[in-house]
Amino acid sequence: VQELIDRIKSPIRPNHRYMPWAKTYGLFQFRPGEVTVWGGANGNGKSMVTGFVGLGLLAQNERVCIASFEMKPIRTLERMGRQFSGHNPNDPAFAGSPEAKSELIKVYTQLQEWTEGKLWLYDQQGTVTASQVCAVARYCAKELGVTQFFVDSLMKCVHGEDDYNGQKAFIDELTSIARDYSIHIHVVHHIKKPSSEDQKPGKYDFKGTGAITDQVDNVIAVWRNKAKERKREAGETVEDSDPDCLLICDKQRNGEWEGTIGLWFDKDSQQYLPSPGMQPMDMAVPGETNY
Repeated sequence: VQELIDRIKSPIRPNHRYMPWAKTYGLFQFRPGEVTVWGGANGNGKSMVTGFVGLGLLAQNERVCIASFEMKPIRTLERMGRQFSGHNPNDPAFAGSPEAKSELIKVYTQLQEWTEGKLWLYDQQGTVTASQVCAVARYCAKELGVTQFFVDSLMKCVHGEDDYNGQKAFIDELTSIARDYSIHIHVVHHIKKPSSEDQKPGKYDFKGTGAITDQVDNVIAVWRNKAKERKREAGETVEDSDPDCLLICDKQRNGEWEGTIGLWFDKDSQQYLPSPGMQPMDMAVPGETNY
């Protein structure tokens, strides 16, 4: 009780970090010592969303490491570079105009300087062992000062979808590392195949043992509005008020909010925006991420 009273007298300033969108600040925070699991069906944009969240954390001067075993580091960086620049580097306009191409190169050079000493990519694809990943997480936290560690994905680290004991032990070890080193660990995971693409996932739809969502602090599902995409492709009228993507927070152990965040996808920049019709964020300009 005395400790509670002391906290009221001298409040501890929280060391929270946030998603890139200001409308989420009062709803959800990334706290040191916690683990967040991100889930979604194949092709629903889990890695793209978490990559953009990683950029938002870099903008808050966090030190980020991405350990992706499903995509080569150059591909991860290419996608993040596109989100950072706000432009599609494959647009014919850049190839046809030396001046435009030069400007794009300047932006990517700025990305290099902006991420210097703040971003690491673990260069290994395919299946790894859980113990290897845990060792990398410890090294990053202890030797590099990394504060946000991304694992993409869980099933590449534990052999067999039915190895429930292995999944439980891996998540248990990650929660210990996050707590011991006061870092935040993000784990990308898959959900079970839904009966329909229109079905919105929840924490009970994650593959593997239920201990995964039980042990972690936060559970966020990524859902892509494919019905809206089909209508657009068919030339039908779509409602701009209908989000392109939903982030469904189904668990936040140390927060009071659980619910849904609507986002709109900008195809050229591959950014997720908080409202329809908005221009892509300039990630390198202070304040520009406060949408």
